[in-house]
Amino acid sequence: QVQLVESGGGLVQAGHTLKLSCTASGRFFNPYAMAWFRQPPGKEREFVAALRWHSKITYYVDSVQGRFTISRDSAKDAVYLQMDTLKPEDTAVYYCAADISRYPYEMESTNEYDHWGQGTQVTVSS
Repeated sequence: QVQLVESGGGLVQAGHTLKLSCTASGRFFNPYAMAWFRQPPGKEREFVAALRWHSKITYYVDSVQGRFTISRDSAKDAVYLQMDTLKPEDTAVYYCAADISRYPYEMESTNEYDHWGQGTQVTVSS
């Protein structure tokens, strides 16, 4: 069984930077893809960014394109989300997700991912 643990959330002012980390543990880790989702207050969980583990092809939602960067370190079984120029509308609980069981086709869909972290709060003040 794989466990995902996020870290790096916090309270920052608009325009500032945060870097989220997600580390996998529990077994040999060889996912097809990993992703970050977020859930703003009172809203549904939404896609932020994803990365195909072996090709390192990345995907982003339009609202974060050019501000956020997803990356991975296979030696550490970790995925990161560098968030620059944060905006108040980026406030949310951020979740890390992994697709271990099958090749993903819809990277932005929660249904593609079979393992989830517990989430980390990101709050951006104006």
